[in-house]
Amino acid sequence: MPRIRKAVNLTELPTPSTLCKAFDRLDMAVWRVLLNLSVTLLPTNGVVGIDASGFDRSHASKHYTKRTKLTIQQLKVTLLVDTRSNAIIDLHVMTTRKHDSQIAPSLIKRKTGEIAVLLGDKGYDDQKVRAVAHEEDVRPVIKHREFSSLHKAWNARLDADLYGQRSQNETVNSRLKRKYGAFVRSRHWWKQFRELTIACLIHNVDRSL
Repeated sequence: MPRIRKAVNLTELPTPSTLCKAFDRLDMAVWRVLLNLSVTLLPTNGVVGIDASGFDRSHASKHYTKRTKLTIQQLKVTLLVDTRSNAIIDLHVMTTRKHDSQIAPSLIKRKTGEIAVLLGDKGYDDQKVRAVAHEEDVRPVIKHREFSSLHKAWNARLDADLYGQRSQNETVNSRLKRKYGAFVRSRHWWKQFRELTIACLIHNVDRSL
């Protein structure tokens, strides 16, 4: 915390109650602005990976939930990660299991100008995703689902080194869960979204130090 405190010019940390009040008071739009500002602390190259991961909405142990037959719904968190410095440039959070290909277009449009190349696995193989990417001057490097020999040929022509950088998304997802927890503590949906946004913001600040 001393490094982060220094980065935001705080001589001492606010009290927990002050932080909680600010957390409730600030609109999501403000947290998004802060996330965008945190990205400017890091060098980026426009080569961005997209991937989703699940975060539990409770910290109950898996052993306990299995023994008591409880089902804990996960949040589906999709991250856009710049491959140069592992900066998280945006996120999308859902409580439902909407398909990856339905989430990607809105993220691409929201980050127009910040993405030059989009790296994605077969879950993002969709004509709409590719069309939106081209409309926004983004080069989609997305594996095709192999329904024919033509799809296999297209996959064989992918730049392996470039596509391989997509694995950095998995690294960032793993780091977020390891450092800040694989679950959200807030009970309300809107607070859970903010909690995850703050985790991404802190990740960026931490990477810049």
